[in-house]
Amino acid sequence: QVQLVESGGGSVQAGGSLRLSCAASGSTFSINLMGWYRQAPGKQRDLVARIFSDGSITYADSVKGRFTISRDNAKNTVNLQMNSLKPEDTAVYYCYAVLRATITPYWGQGTQVTVSS
Repeated sequence: QVQLVESGGGSVQAGGSLRLSCAASGSTFSINLMGWYRQAPGKQRDLVARIFSDGSITYADSVKGRFTISRDNAKNTVNLQMNSLKPEDTAVYYCYAVLRATITPYWGQGTQVTVSS
């Protein structure tokens, strides 16, 4: 079992920056990958960025060059630095983690990000 607690988020004007953090507890030694999804009202939940335990990273095309994901394995945290925010980045952002040899993700409670034009 893994528990995920997100922090950060909030409201910002277009062009601004926000930083999301997610702290994992529980069976953290078994975590393979961590990352972030987001869900806008009326839309499906989509991958934003993910980082594997070996350091490899994937970004959604829509955030490449603007968002940076980082991970501190010693502290069991994953961060998402979001720069040059756009109104279309407005969504609830969910931290997630997947354990080794499994595919079922654990989810955080979600944190709201609102970008106004």
